[in-house]
Amino acid sequence: MSEIIYSYGGKPYLNITNQCPCACVFCVRSVSDGVGSARSLWHSTDPTWPEIETALAQYNFTSAGEAVFCGYGEPLCALENLKQTAAWLKANHPHLKLRLNTIGLGDLIHARPVASELAGLIDVISNSLNAPNAARYHALVRSPWGEAAFEAMLKFARDCQSCIPVVKFSVVNVLTEEEIALCQEIASNMGISLRVRLRA
Repeated sequence: MSEIIYSYGGKPYLNITNQCPCACVFCVRSVSDGVGSARSLWHSTDPTWPEIETALAQYNFTSAGEAVFCGYGEPLCALENLKQTAAWLKANHPHLKLRLNTIGLGDLIHARPVASELAGLIDVISNSLNAPNAARYHALVRSPWGEAAFEAMLKFARDCQSCIPVVKFSVVNVLTEEEIALCQEIASNMGISLRVRLRA
């Protein structure tokens, strides 16, 4: 049975969809069925809002300081359920900070700008920068939009800066030191912090 909420690093993670338009070469879901406390994060079908709400109501968030939207899919693919989940958590557990881990391609997924729809719901955006240029980005992320996805991801990050309290970039350590330095330059020029993640 798949899990909608699982624990990782002592924090609750929200696995609200398995949909993702990309096939990143370093994606953890290609090597394991589960992460953290979850034996399986694969849904037979994506959970509905009532199913998500039931899972939220049954979970004890009392000792948690942050909840993270991150599972075996891109949370922005389930945008309406993401917004409903965040609104429920804000109403029922206002002490929680809510973080969204995303590939940052929501504008392409929905064919409209979506960052402003997250205002007041998401406290922290962790946006996957992944590469220092469009060609390298496409080689690693393998999105259906080709190299155009790189600029769309950067635009989404810029849009988030105007409506989300904290915006961060991340890259995975499959990059060379030179590439990571170039990513740091992009992040610094945009006024966004950069974190290097370990490959699963």
